[in-house]
Amino acid sequence: MSAAEDHARWREQRRSAVTAPTGNLALIETRWTGEVPDIEAAKRSAPSSATVTPLQRTGIDSGLPEHGLRVWDAQSPAINSFEKIDAYDYDPSWVITAQFIPVGEGRTVPFEHIRDNGGTRNLVVPGDIVFTLDGNDYSLSAFDDGGQLLLVFADQTNGSETYGSGRFLFVDRSAEDSENVTLDFNRAFVPPCGFSAKYNCPLPPATNRFSLPIRAGEKNVVFRDDFDIYAA
Repeated sequence: MSAAEDHARWREQRRSAVTAPTGNLALIETRWTGEVPDIEAAKRSAPSSATVTPLQRTGIDSGLPEHGLRVWDAQSPAINSFEKIDAYDYDPSWVITAQFIPVGEGRTVPFEHIRDNGGTRNLVVPGDIVFTLDGNDYSLSAFDDGGQLLLVFADQTNGSETYGSGRFLFVDRSAEDSENVTLDFNRAFVPPCGFSAKYNCPLPPATNRFSLPIRAGEKNVVFRDDFDIYAA
């Protein structure tokens, strides 16, 4: 399979993932309850096409666990209005090899989140991703997302060609080569908050802001009939 064909398959997988019954487009409610929620009671009051799941986070001010739930609807207005994810054509020049420099265990970096009114949450960043692009040196912070490195980045296309708050990219790490990682910007993707306003996505820190346009990967979510996730 060629690289372009593999990328086309990834695009198909992305569409399937975001339109799934608990995919990004299905999230219709995030509710913080304070105590461990009664999931069964929430299910009884939810639409018959919905799934209810528990949720937990650490409070910004208290540092204590906070409990809540999410409601996912397989027949959500966003799913029914979804047309496509607009994207750039595959470009092999945007597949970049970078050096991964691990740091001591437990290093965290404060990430502002889109719904936290300027507050920050400390996320574990196990190392620095270092490379040179277009004559500029970069040292990026990717945090640990369930065992994968997730890069939250911004570039000069945000707001004009691509999603305004930045994009996400999983960093490819090889078990055989711990010193190098691959950044395939063709697989940069619109974060969950571009599909539902009920997500609280991290925003790119200053170190992850590129001074050039990265015209690769996903651009924006396209809906039919002027559907607006913020008005749903």
